[in-house]
Amino acid sequence: MAQQDTDQQHAGVLPVDDEGFVVDTEDCEERESAWRERGTSRPITVVGNPVLHKECADVTDFGDEFQQLVADMFASQRTAEGVGLAANQIGVSKKVFVYDCPDDQGVRHVGVVCNPKLVELPAERRSLDDSNEGCLSVPTAYAPLARPDYAEVTGQDERGNAIRVRGTGYFARCLQHETDHLYGYLYIDRLSKRERKDALRQMAENEPRYPVVAND
Repeated sequence: MAQQDTDQQHAGVLPVDDEGFVVDTEDCEERESAWRERGTSRPITVVGNPVLHKECADVTDFGDEFQQLVADMFASQRTAEGVGLAANQIGVSKKVFVYDCPDDQGVRHVGVVCNPKLVELPAERRSLDDSNEGCLSVPTAYAPLARPDYAEVTGQDERGNAIRVRGTGYFARCLQHETDHLYGYLYIDRLSKRERKDALRQMAENEPRYPVVAND
């Protein structure tokens, strides 16, 4: 990485490692708590709500109103006991997601990604993991879904600084899942018709454990 890019990265909210990826594993409790305590928990939008099924708008204004949105997202994520939350899951069509997610080694990752784009990995770096996946917007439903067990995302932090985030295992799944949300895709859209029908059946048969916005 060129020196100019490195300087830009270090001007961001989080430090970066030698390869230019954010270090999102330090001071996790303090950072998550600081966001959450400033926020107000909002109900979760569920599958069928139009805001979940279209691409969100890019974040271009990182001012006070946006900072409050991020705080509300962290508060909402905690209420719903989630590991990741996209803005459209609380009804706001903006390209931003927050996460508080462990990887397969149990290491906690906390951060904010705006305007994310998944990095296309070469075939030799793709190893699929077909673990179960769930979604706060499809409450109480789970289904196995094959995704790469490593992911890289480029985007911006909550102040607009360019960032790169990477994850393995469960955290890699989270990065892919939340980025999908911001482009109008739910994980059930990647399932077969039969699997999708089963996931919706699970949702219909159970009560969510957190407040949701009912679809009219």
